[in-house]
Amino acid sequence: MGDLRLGPLLRYADGPSATVWVEAGGPCEAEVRCADGAGGTARTFQVAGHHYALVEVSGLTPGAATPYEVFLDGTRVWPLPDSPFPPSLIRTPAKDEETVRVAFGSCRWAAPAAGEPDPVGPDALDTLSARIAADPEGERPDVLLLLGDQVYADEVSDATRRWLAGRRDLSEPPGAEVADYEEYTHLYYESWLDPEVRWLLSTVPSCMIFDDHDVIDDWNTSAAWLTDMRATPWWRERLLSGLMSYWVHQHLGNLSPAELAADPVYAAVREGADGTDALRAFAAGADADAASVRWSYRRDFGRVRLLMVDSRAARVLDEQRRSMLDAGEAAWLRAQALDDRGSYDHLLLGTSLPWLLPHLVHDVEGWNAALCRGERGARWARLGEKVRRAADLEHWAAFPSSFDALAAVIAEAGSGPGAPATVCVLSGDVHHAYIAEPSWTRPGDGPSARVVQLTCSPVHNSVPLSIRLGFRFGWSAPARALGRVFARHGRLSRSAVRWRRDGGPWFGNQLMTLTLRGRSARLRLEKASAAGPDRKAALRTITEAKLS
Repeated sequence: MGDLRLGPLLRYADGPSATVWVEAGGPCEAEVRCADGAGGTARTFQVAGHHYALVEVSGLTPGAATPYEVFLDGTRVWPLPDSPFPPSLIRTPAKDEETVRVAFGSCRWAAPAAGEPDPVGPDALDTLSARIAADPEGERPDVLLLLGDQVYADEVSDATRRWLAGRRDLSEPPGAEVADYEEYTHLYYESWLDPEVRWLLSTVPSCMIFDDHDVIDDWNTSAAWLTDMRATPWWRERLLSGLMSYWVHQHLGNLSPAELAADPVYAAVREGADGTDALRAFAAGADADAASVRWSYRRDFGRVRLLMVDSRAARVLDEQRRSMLDAGEAAWLRAQALDDRGSYDHLLLGTSLPWLLPHLVHDVEGWNAALCRGERGARWARLGEKVRRAADLEHWAAFPSSFDALAAVIAEAGSGPGAPATVCVLSGDVHHAYIAEPSWTRPGDGPSARVVQLTCSPVHNSVPLSIRLGFRFGWSAPARALGRVFARHGRLSRSAVRWRRDGGPWFGNQLMTLTLRGRSARLRLEKASAAGPDRKAALRTITEAKLS
């Protein structure tokens, strides 16, 4: 019997079924037992010497909150002995459940060990966990969306740096960054063994998607960047390990039990005594042909539809065909947004990178994309590539055709009979929070649904003064005028939408929560801060807004 090394993570929860992810210390039978008699078992599978199980729990009572325990080979391993937290629960919605609460954010450095000072302030996930634990019957999210940078492969903590130095010579590339699968697992231990976060993830269902730091800063920023990375001796192992560890720790739990049953990779990994080779072959195929793999996925929560969109691995990087999504991914997004449209009241598009940016940043990214595809000649193209990498110019605005294509999907999904009340684009990445609302430049093109860009980051990370000043200026009228200068130089065509900032920018470690009930939608932004005589960390409301 193995010990419980990581987890449990409650991932999928809907009606009578749920999935619970664990890592055990060795091969064993993992079991989830619920207080009402529901439960499930799964044999662990092995990847690179680690043993995991994703237990499908069946027989749950819809509309109930059911305490559960985890057993490995018949021995109870969760809750932990002397746990200060309430029992972990599986809450499944009733069939006619109207209210759905969705909390989201991105960009989380692992919190330091208890008692150590935190240089970037309280962790928003830690403080959310503490609030729920203090009032188990109070309000809690129905789902937590983690929109990228769940781990930082290229910006490790001092403790992880010391651990890496004990394994290998850090003077050799990639230095104090993770290099292989084992080092990735250490990042997940450091992040998810945080006691508050561990309990939170055991009792609130979660959906996840990667962003660049889950692999490396500016991952897939351009074809030239990728060529340079593939020329290094360490990149291939880093990428394959990153994709493998993401599949194990994050992607599997995004899938429903039906999707898991139909997934050939999941079947292959579980088939033999060791699934490492099967998973490595899958990752190598994803590297060779990004269009052969779909990391995006759909989840429906009653009358709320979530489309989580991969805006990293699905890119087409050829400068003349540059696109955020390959053709298959773009077709999937449109089909999912329009499928049985009258069945949902709210459409959530989760994409780690914001669609609508501060106006200056948007115009600079479009200008840069024009230079790099040769709009101003070869010399400007070379300069454009240098600027692109130095300034991280690789959001939706840096893929102008994709920016307009997403606007078209949103307009189509939000128009006509059966249109939802809101279409909300949920993003992170840019280390501040804001609300932006688009309008369509051609009369009659816009949707009837309320459309908003909701951006929230970081959950726990640094926000340097330069970022604060830069983004404040980026939203200003002078910056907008400066952006038009860049747009003219790049010979940019008129965008399909224009937009205004409705709130922000707000800075700090923060989370947004959408409360969706019927066709109404309310937004709350909360910041983690320490206040009062005891300096106890808590989430404090920064703003609230009615969206519909």
